[in-house]
Amino acid sequence: MATPPSFATLYSIILGLFLAYNIRRIEGRAFLVFGDSLVDSGNNDYLATSARADSPPYGIDYPTRRPTGRFSNGLNIPDILSENIGSQEPPLPYLSPELTGKKLLVGANFASAGVGILNDTGIQFANIIRIALQLEYFQQYQQRVSALIGADKTKQLVNQALVLITLGGNDFVNNYYLVPYSARSRQYSLPDYVKFLISEYQKVLKKLYDLGARRVLVTGTGPMGCVPAELAQRSRNGQCAVELQRASALFNPQLSQILQKLNSNIGKNVFIGANIQQTHNDFISNPGAYGFVTSKIACCGQGPYNGLGLCTPLSNLCPNRALYAFWDAFHPSEKANRIIVKQIMTGTTQYMTPMNLSTILAMDSEA
Repeated sequence: MATPPSFATLYSIILGLFLAYNIRRIEGRAFLVFGDSLVDSGNNDYLATSARADSPPYGIDYPTRRPTGRFSNGLNIPDILSENIGSQEPPLPYLSPELTGKKLLVGANFASAGVGILNDTGIQFANIIRIALQLEYFQQYQQRVSALIGADKTKQLVNQALVLITLGGNDFVNNYYLVPYSARSRQYSLPDYVKFLISEYQKVLKKLYDLGARRVLVTGTGPMGCVPAELAQRSRNGQCAVELQRASALFNPQLSQILQKLNSNIGKNVFIGANIQQTHNDFISNPGAYGFVTSKIACCGQGPYNGLGLCTPLSNLCPNRALYAFWDAFHPSEKANRIIVKQIMTGTTQYMTPMNLSTILAMDSEA
């Protein structure tokens, strides 16, 4: 007569079935986020750093009406992407103590405000999660998930996950152009600096692939010379700052080329490029077409264009955030983030290379 399974064995079987159900419940697609303040959902709240969004009026339009560490009046790009891919909830910050158990299966957000492609970007912010450490945390994350559902299912979860990475802007505004004669600007001409950044970014993306990422959404930089902070410091008569626009114009096409090269080498469309610069250009050049009253003045801030310093409880604050393309000196409003995500989901090849995310997801569901 067969020996009945022990309680521990039964518990293990039931737990495995429960977790497998939860993987199916999120349609087998976890969401993993890497990068900077455009996609940070609160990791920096757990760090001793000045790069924080943990005081009002940040979060004024978030469901809780409280700051969450997101550099937004409400939802940021990962939140809105989560809605669009059918997740029950956005992934929690990796440093959040709530990121345990089945919440790990939803994914994790490793992003940290202030970071760049280069290790010396954002040194003025002190304790931030540089991209190399974000990738180390990604390895830790896989070990934690593996302890829950086993190595094979973890590999499957990571391979099927949607990965978002947003880097590059800080390497210009918080490094190369931070001071008139920064160390990097003395070391490199702008074209050579861009080439150096792209070569370093290629290593990061290759590492993501080596760690199991198979669907990686890579956003370029926005039109950096057009953000309120740069208008306040560098603009003449409200025109976008020429040198930072030149940086965007050099960086984004080379990033697109490197994504195509990586895909060609792999033999699959692993890396999906999002032309965020084009999306921003649309509402910067014609804000009224998108329901904005301005794409120059930040909703929250002070000084010219509300572009100087941080958004704080003492800052000027617009009464209707939906009328402003920029929430603070650097970051889009929730409404602008929704426009960006819409183009990621359904945009033409003018915005997405080689195809938009909806097409990718439809192909994956048929596979």
